[in-house]
Amino acid sequence: MHIKDSIFNIQSETDFKAVALEVFKFQFEHNSVYRSFCDLLYKHPSDIHTIEQIPFLPIEFFKTRTIVSTEKSAQVTFTSSGTTGSIVSKHHVCDLEIYKQSFRNGFQSFYGNIEDYTVLALLPSYLERGGSSLVYMANDMIAQSKQAESGFYLHDLEALKNTLLKLEAKGKKTLLIGVSYALLDLIEAHSFELKHTIVMETGGMKGQRKELVKSELHALLKKGFGVDTIHSEYGMTELLSQAYSNGKGLFETPPWMKILTRDPEDALTIQPIGKSGGVNIIDLANINSCAFIATQDLGKIKPDGRFEVLGRFDQSDIRGCNLMVL
Repeated sequence: MHIKDSIFNIQSETDFKAVALEVFKFQFEHNSVYRSFCDLLYKHPSDIHTIEQIPFLPIEFFKTRTIVSTEKSAQVTFTSSGTTGSIVSKHHVCDLEIYKQSFRNGFQSFYGNIEDYTVLALLPSYLERGGSSLVYMANDMIAQSKQAESGFYLHDLEALKNTLLKLEAKGKKTLLIGVSYALLDLIEAHSFELKHTIVMETGGMKGQRKELVKSELHALLKKGFGVDTIHSEYGMTELLSQAYSNGKGLFETPPWMKILTRDPEDALTIQPIGKSGGVNIIDLANINSCAFIATQDLGKIKPDGRFEVLGRFDQSDIRGCNLMVL
């Protein structure tokens, strides 16, 4: 089986480990930036026998280097949202089919068939800047849903309110996916009692509002939309996979993605489950880039495998998707 095919056929921890070690070997050989990083740490595939031993590339490298494991040219380059004048991350994607397979399979594994939903996307800041992987995903979900009312809402909150109320009245299953500040704008203009809608926030105030602690944000959104839980999507420009939370800020990953936490004082030490630390992500869909990334987020893994994001490292630059450090 080709390494690419095996990524989306992972059934167990044993499968994950085998594929992850294979991807590590492949990227060590084919990704010059990652190879140099591993060489500096004196880490070679012959020394690596567990996923905890794999070196995780600091996410900042996506701002200054071209992180690719392929000779193919990029079909698209996704960029992160940054503050004005800041250096943005660039993720050069040479195989969009892998990205589609990842986000389609990922969504389906948590929420079922996209055709069962009308998808309403409230992502103004992403739409306005271009180069957003989230907009690419939402656009595909809108098309895949095949529902006439599915679509993007830029600043027309009145039209969005009317569509939501119409779908609710018909009892149609709806997914409202939005950036935090825009969802708050919507509930400040209108209040709802939604029974058939999943409200999913993708994080970030994008400099439009004061940052809020997650629990505070979710309390406001629950009240305004009249729902019991707020769902969340956790993804980033440098990844091709997403984790989802169906409430309480606890995220789950698809089978080809895994979260580890590193010691905040010693970046090369992976911590036991239950200790908070820096979030390291294995995203095997990132086969043509780097699948092993050390992020600037702080998190904690629960005994059941779910994880929560606690904030960000103080010294990290403020990126568009920053969370307030608790």
